[in-house]
Amino acid sequence: LKETCIWIPLCCICLEEFARPASLPCGHRFCLSCIGEYWRIHGACRCPLCKAFFPTRPPLNAAQTHGAGVPTEEEEAPPLKAGEVPCDLCPAKRRAVKSCLACLASYCAAHLEPHYQREDLGRHLLINVVKNLEDPACGLHGKQLQKFCRSDRTCICAMCAQTEHRGHHIVSIHREATKMKVKSGETSPPSTLKG
Repeated sequence: LKETCIWIPLCCICLEEFARPASLPCGHRFCLSCIGEYWRIHGACRCPLCKAFFPTRPPLNAAQTHGAGVPTEEEEAPPLKAGEVPCDLCPAKRRAVKSCLACLASYCAAHLEPHYQREDLGRHLLINVVKNLEDPACGLHGKQLQKFCRSDRTCICAMCAQTEHRGHHIVSIHREATKMKVKSGETSPPSTLKG
């Protein structure tokens, strides 16, 4: 069940409504002056949210600057490539960049921003995009994701637990999701996650 709510997009640097919003190549948006100052202070062109690094200062021209924080229905989305997952909130079905295990939804960069800005959503467990959140599979081994690596903060399969994540702090997805729900104030464990 998706809730309808009014969301005013905010710049996550100044926490104000966007003033001359600028979109980075990774899709995250900030006030033009805020991102410029952030890069000046940190001495590198890096996205404050996803930490994407840009070796040279990316151009922030009219083609990348939008009047609102979230893409409108009229804005054309590039067609999805084979295997890409669409955003569950976009009428235009933009490419999803993360999936949320608490919401059981996948989001494009613009619709993911509330998960970085709102404290309650910030506690949700974000994972790399998966097609079927009811039964996500490992992209490396094709096996069901049943474990959570706390060391790397990612969902993994049993095979990953024995190889790439050997020696890491690993728990069941169900246990981690329950912990995240308790932290966010919800008491019932998620019924769709098995592990």
